[in-house]
Amino acid sequence: MNKKNWPLWEVFIRSKQGLSHKHVGSLHATDEEMAIENARDVYTRRSEGVSIWVVESKNITASNPEENGELFEPAQDKIYRHPTFYELPNELKHI
Repeated sequence: MNKKNWPLWEVFIRSKQGLSHKHVGSLHATDEEMAIENARDVYTRRSEGVSIWVVESKNITASNPEENGELFEPAQDKIYRHPTFYELPNELKHI
């Protein structure tokens, strides 16, 4: 396999302060081990990560942004999902 045919991998890092993984970028690698090693070298140079996930891009299915209305509209008619009618205490300023 020459370098031009290496699969594309999506990289997710969980920081020391975070509870979830965040997408940080993409890279090419021959396999998952190489992808994790390259992700460590490229995206955690300052030791900010505690966990790395790599997913081969071909295994990710995404919604089509042009169809977002059809996909997300059903949630608009469920007002209980929107906290607009709840009264929050003053102590909760950042919610």
